[in-house]
Amino acid sequence: MTECGLWISAGDHQNNKGNSNNNSLWRFSNESEHDLALMVSDFLENNGGSAGADSWCSSDSESSFSDLIHLADKISYHKHSVCQYDLDLLSVVHSLILSMAETDLHYVKSGPCNASCIRYYLVKLLRLSGYDAAVCVSKWQRTGKVPGGDHEYIDVVNYNNGNLERLIIDIDFRSHFEIARAVDSYDQILNSLPVVYVGSWTRLKQLLQLMVEAARSSLKQNSMPFPPWRSLAYLQAKWQSPYQRQIAPLEHNISGGNVSSGHKQCKGHLRRLQPSLLSELEAERLLKPINIDNTRRLKHERARRSSFRAL
Repeated sequence: MTECGLWISAGDHQNNKGNSNNNSLWRFSNESEHDLALMVSDFLENNGGSAGADSWCSSDSESSFSDLIHLADKISYHKHSVCQYDLDLLSVVHSLILSMAETDLHYVKSGPCNASCIRYYLVKLLRLSGYDAAVCVSKWQRTGKVPGGDHEYIDVVNYNNGNLERLIIDIDFRSHFEIARAVDSYDQILNSLPVVYVGSWTRLKQLLQLMVEAARSSLKQNSMPFPPWRSLAYLQAKWQSPYQRQIAPLEHNISGGNVSSGHKQCKGHLRRLQPSLLSELEAERLLKPINIDNTRRLKHERARRSSFRAL
C-alpha cells in the first residue's frame, strides 16, 4: 500500500497541497491536548468543580423529560432519513467491521496505534471494494472559548454525474457525546445514536445540534454548567476543520513479527465495537416498523407546520 498525505480545507476537496507555512501550522504536537487540559482545569477551578455535587440525580424533571423525548424523535428521524447510496455504504461498512479479526490489525502500523489501526484497515478494505476512502486527520487551533484539538475519522468521496459528495465515517461516534452524571433520558438518547456514523456533513451537523441541546438539558437538570468542550463549535471543529487525507499510516510497517503488544488499544476497541454493532443491528431489525411509523409522523408534522406558515 502506498502512503499518501494531503492537507485539505474542509468543504474544499480540490486537493490543493499546503505550503510550508501551513505545514508548520498543522504539525502534530501536544499543544491541542495541553490547551484542552488547561481549559478543563480552569473550568473546574472557577465554576465547575462543585456545581451539582449536592444536587445530582439521574432522573428527569417532567418538563425536561418531554424536551429530551422530543429531541430523541428528531434524532431518530435524521438517523433514518438517508439516501440509497448512504444506506449501501453503511451496510458495507458494517459488514467490513464485523469481518475484522484482531490479527488483521497487527500489520497496519508498527508500535502504539491509539486505535487508529481499525480506521486504516477499514480504509484498505473500502478501497479494495472500489470506494475512494481515506483516513482524515483534522486539527484546529484554540479560538476564544473553544479549545484546540485534533480528530481522526474516515471519508469516502463519491463522484456522481460530475458532482462530488463527501461522506463521513466515524467508528466511535457515541463517545463524542458522553457526559458526566447524565439523566436517564439522555443515556437513552445517546444509545439511540448510531454506533458508527456514516453519512453527509449536513446530516451530521443536524445530529450534533440535537446532541448539544440534549447535553445542555441534562446538565441543567443537575445544576451543572455547560463546559466549552461540549459546545457545538468544538464538536463541529472535529469534522469541519482542515484535514490531512491519508490512505496509510505515515509510519507504515508490514514486516510482521511480534507487533501485537503495541495494539492493545485498537484490539480493545474492536472487542467493544463489534458486539455494540451487532446489538444495534438486532435492535434496528426488531424496531424497523416503529421507526418507519415515527419517520412518517415527523414528516407529517413538518408538512403541517409548513402549511400553517404558508397561511
